[in-house]
Amino acid sequence: MASKLLHLHGPLCSSLEFQHLHLDSRQNSPAKILQSSNRSRVVLSPPLRISTRRDNRNRVRAFTVRSQFNAPLIAPHDQWGNWTALFAIVAFGIWSEKTKIGSALSGPLVSTLVGLASSNLGIISSNPPAFKVVLEFLLPVAVPLLLYRADLHRVIKSTGALLLAFLLGSVGTTIGTVVAYFLVPMRSLGQDSWKIAAALMGRHIGGSVNYVAISDALGVQPSVLAAGLAADNVINAVYFTTLFALASRVPPEASTPSDGAAMDTESASSDKLPILQTATALALSFAICKSGSYLTKYFGIQGGGLPAITAIVVVLATVFPKQSAYLAPSGEAMAMILMQLFFAVVGASGNIWSVISTAPSIFLFCLVQIAVHLAIILGLGKLFRFDLKLLLIASNANIGGPTTACGMATAKAWTSMVVPGILAGIFGIAIATFLGIGFGVAVLKYM
Repeated sequence: MASKLLHLHGPLCSSLEFQHLHLDSRQNSPAKILQSSNRSRVVLSPPLRISTRRDNRNRVRAFTVRSQFNAPLIAPHDQWGNWTALFAIVAFGIWSEKTKIGSALSGPLVSTLVGLASSNLGIISSNPPAFKVVLEFLLPVAVPLLLYRADLHRVIKSTGALLLAFLLGSVGTTIGTVVAYFLVPMRSLGQDSWKIAAALMGRHIGGSVNYVAISDALGVQPSVLAAGLAADNVINAVYFTTLFALASRVPPEASTPSDGAAMDTESASSDKLPILQTATALALSFAICKSGSYLTKYFGIQGGGLPAITAIVVVLATVFPKQSAYLAPSGEAMAMILMQLFFAVVGASGNIWSVISTAPSIFLFCLVQIAVHLAIILGLGKLFRFDLKLLLIASNANIGGPTTACGMATAKAWTSMVVPGILAGIFGIAIATFLGIGFGVAVLKYM
């Protein structure tokens, strides 16, 4: 046996060097070779082969266990599995709003949190191809579906003094954003600090769709976006509690007929999803998205897809109000599902520890921002002699959007405020994306 060993130059190789040998598990002989600096070959003796093969086998086994632990239960390229998981999260988020906890948190936040837990617990991947489809195609399609009621002529004509109060609240949100960013600059977020501040400004003038559009246009990281949504929902719960406490001093109105009945009837039909309206609403939405995409590419506007889509649908809803309003109920129902799908993807794309570490600073920012907004709209509104109920509905339309404004007006039996509240909220959605991006790029970026 010894005669078959080639002479090694220098001292005998240590056991550590032998561990780098490749062993063929299908043969009894040790495999073949270790090349030294002078390219000589050394063949190991059988006793060394046994101990070395065990070490390598242990290493391979340990590596296999770690790979299985890190791999998600649903593989990234398992399209059916990932889409099933996403729509299950969407259905759960929508259903959760029928429960006390879910209604307090809101469906979008529930979908975000469930998506976050699913990816961090290894059920789904944090970046499968399905997510790209949602972000690049389904999210833009949701924007026109939400804005078929955005007839600016009707908004200006029907809202009256409420529109002035709403604009006052928008100024309050803008000032609140500056004050909050000065007091809570969120430096730990780096470049995302001013971007998330701009997105939250749009959120508190319009709604969630503006928050998403601004974040997408400015390139906010998914973990920061998810943390902002979570912090904002907590602050909104405190805000709405305060708003209803202030509203307790205002009595309900006498029952009078209003446009609210027509609006409620129109909205109620959204649960029925008429086939023709739904198909037409989707086809038009895809056509608007194509137009917006073409314009942004033609003019070379980076991240301008969602703002361009918003501008096109608002123009169409204003020029063709009757045709757009006919599509609105079906469009809003479809948009609700697609937006929930987006929030599920946002959660699943995030890192839970990053969200936990990021949320506190955004929480404080939102607290200051909304406190300043409320102080300005109530203070200046009183100075300008606006009714308290009008100021509260206007503020609600700013912070919560058309749905919460309508809900508050209905709950307090302020029937004259129902339709103006909805229209003011829609007006906010129509303008907030442009205000948030413009103010962020021009002001917040340099603070």
